[in-house]
Amino acid sequence: ENEIEVIQSKGLLADVVNHLHLYAPVSEQRSFKTVSAYTSSPVIIVVEKFNNYRETKKVPFTYNANNSTVLVGRSTYPLNTFVSTPFGSLKFAPNPRYIGGGSNQFFFELQTPKAVINSIAARLTVLASSKQSSIIDLSFKDEIPQRGEDIVNDLLSTYNTAAINDKNALAKNTLNFIDERLKYVKHDLDSIERKIEKFKARQGAVDISTEGKLYLESVSANDQKLSEVNLQIAVLDQVERYVLAKDKAEGVVPATMGVNDPMLSRLVERLYNAELEYESLKKTTGENSPILLSLSNQIQKIKPGILENIQNQRRSLLASRSNLASTNGAYSSALQRMPQKERQLIDINREQGNKNEIYNFLLQKREETALSHAATVSDSRIVDRAQSSDSPVSPKRKVVYFSSLLLALFSGIGIVMGKETLSRKIMFRHEVENMTDFPIIGEIAAEATKNPIVVGEGKKTFIAEQFRKLRATLSYMGINSSTKKKILVTSSISGEGKSFIATNLALSLAITGKKVALLDFDLNNPSLNNKLSVSKQIGITEYLKGECKIEEIIKATDLHKHLFLVPTGELPDNPAELIMSGGVEELLNYMTANFDYVVIDTAPVGPVTDAYLLSPLCDATLFIVRHNYTPKTLVGRIDLNNRINKLSNMAIVFNGITTRGYSNYSYGYGYGYGNVYGYVDNKKTTKFLGASKN
Repeated sequence: ENEIEVIQSKGLLADVVNHLHLYAPVSEQRSFKTVSAYTSSPVIIVVEKFNNYRETKKVPFTYNANNSTVLVGRSTYPLNTFVSTPFGSLKFAPNPRYIGGGSNQFFFELQTPKAVINSIAARLTVLASSKQSSIIDLSFKDEIPQRGEDIVNDLLSTYNTAAINDKNALAKNTLNFIDERLKYVKHDLDSIERKIEKFKARQGAVDISTEGKLYLESVSANDQKLSEVNLQIAVLDQVERYVLAKDKAEGVVPATMGVNDPMLSRLVERLYNAELEYESLKKTTGENSPILLSLSNQIQKIKPGILENIQNQRRSLLASRSNLASTNGAYSSALQRMPQKERQLIDINREQGNKNEIYNFLLQKREETALSHAATVSDSRIVDRAQSSDSPVSPKRKVVYFSSLLLALFSGIGIVMGKETLSRKIMFRHEVENMTDFPIIGEIAAEATKNPIVVGEGKKTFIAEQFRKLRATLSYMGINSSTKKKILVTSSISGEGKSFIATNLALSLAITGKKVALLDFDLNNPSLNNKLSVSKQIGITEYLKGECKIEEIIKATDLHKHLFLVPTGELPDNPAELIMSGGVEELLNYMTANFDYVVIDTAPVGPVTDAYLLSPLCDATLFIVRHNYTPKTLVGRIDLNNRINKLSNMAIVFNGITTRGYSNYSYGYGYGYGNVYGYVDNKKTTKFLGASKN
């Protein structure tokens, strides 16, 4: 998990952005779209300095291959040279990934590195291949395969370089310490050699006696030991200063060379590794992270151990140095008996020997440290370099096409359902059933024809079959050709198709061989005489006024020999009062006695009261409700109005049901018609669909 966070860190991504110059993308303008020119542009843009770090949008440029120049606006710039532009200090360099194929209609944009880093981080996915594995999988989404591969490969290279640099930090600090000590020792050696040269030039050569040689050898041996002790004390001082000063400022980690105690070396190494891990985790985790707190406690526990070890060794070394100093004092007393010149020369030679040994020792340690530094390798390796997929991972064409189809489908459904839901008109059968207790005994589909007559002998249309079903359903209301014959047809408002229903229902009854009378009792807006092409010179109005006899107003029709029409006649000024006269009951009694069925078309109940006056004289009332036409408020008031002004034996006919969906036979907004059956004639088979509640 730590390495995954390191790989995704903004610091590494910033290095990738700078290496690949992703802050200045180059694009190519084509006929209908703009595409990236990562591999088609002959040049790339290197930014040395932004002008106020402002983003720049679409700066067109043209590359001239003949003289290797770039034209931006009216200014011409050479390649491989930082130049001052209105956008900052830029350099146009050859594109190492150029493969050709560009249209030379290029433009570049300058983006802030922070924005580019955030964009890369959002498209980069770093996951462990499994819970037990130490392998990390990286995936990156980019519109240009080559650029995506370069980003992933450069990110891994930067990650490995950073890991090696962290491991080499100890070796670098040791080399710095040794180089610093070598400068001091070399300076001391130069001073001693000049001192010997001056002494010999001034005093001449001095012969050392046998006794002097013995003392000199003993003193040299002690001095060598004393130098080693002093060197160890110096190293301990350096280590102590490093440990004590690390919390306040960055220090150089010294090598514990010359110190014979391996425990101190291990403690210093543990301290350095702990601090290195602490600094690495601090970049990716919060300061209150349990891991950071644990490492901080571990560091604080190691430091006292190092300091205690240093104090113990220092006491031991100081004791040894004191012992050696006393021994050297004895030897010095003996040497005092030697000639002064000889003693001076011996002292100088002894100092020179000590410095030479220290210098050689430091050179040896420097080579060993440099060798370990050069041999450092990363703990991780790249199993497979980045490879782009053969086909785009996003967007997937099939998914886009399928989603578009679904969106179009559901959008259409949503629009239709929204219009239906927000409509104030009756759209569904269940709306009628929820608003009134009266039954729906028939459904009549809308017919795409201007002919008001849709029923006839030999007609095998779907709507003709619906009228046959309505005819059969009349028995449910008790209508028959012997006792209950009178059927009143009305509606809420004009235009709901009551005259259409009355005409075709009467014709449907006449086709069965029954004698049917169709009365046009709409004394306000009659229309049956036009539908049946019958003259209306005299009719119901004239009869009720006593101007003619019943036989004179009964007209035969051309539709069927058993269908007769009683027209309205002239429109009266007082239709309601005319209906309330005793002539209506006498007329209906005559019709009942001479016809098998009497169908009465009357005015709507909304604007006038004619239907309420006629309904008590009839055996059944068909109330017409038209799909997508009748207001819901009027249907909701049917029960209330019927309690005040009762319509006898009332039932509802749902008229004008239009197609819903994609099927030519799917009528009724919520009702599917299945159970296909047909009639067979000599030429073809015509299929009808029986209504069934869906």
